[in-house]
Amino acid sequence: MQEKPSPGSKPAASPQTRRGFLGWLLGGGVIALLGSILYPVLRFIVPPKVAESTEVSVVAAKVGDLAPNAGKTFKFGSRPGILVRTPSGEYRAFSAICTHLQCTVQYRDDQQSIWCACHNGRFDLSGRNVAGPPPRPLEMYDVAVRGDEIVVSKRS
Repeated sequence: MQEKPSPGSKPAASPQTRRGFLGWLLGGGVIALLGSILYPVLRFIVPPKVAESTEVSVVAAKVGDLAPNAGKTFKFGSRPGILVRTPSGEYRAFSAICTHLQCTVQYRDDQQSIWCACHNGRFDLSGRNVAGPPPRPLEMYDVAVRGDEIVVSKRS
């Protein structure tokens, strides 16, 4: 015969029931599901921190790399730049990011202009926008020839 617990005493701790274990397992599964859905959404919404380059000048090319009426893209920190040698032999450098939708521009020797292939935008050899949708000129960089290196630096 089983003893009845007295009115003032605590009941003995009952062992885990199947229903309690399944409830715990289901709750953990729901939490894991929410975490696996919310984590990628939050990573998409909150952009990662990108360290901006503190480089002020870079070696864009060697003196013999560019013939007259030619262009070359180079890395300027974390962004591309474009170095152009005009038909008269002068070096000019610009940001290679189009001011319309941030596409990368290229030099067209047949048109003697800088061209954006995304929406047919064109810039002259001074960086001014002359055709297409770009709203502003390209950012111009300073160019210096030091020995056999062509050094490009940001304008101050």
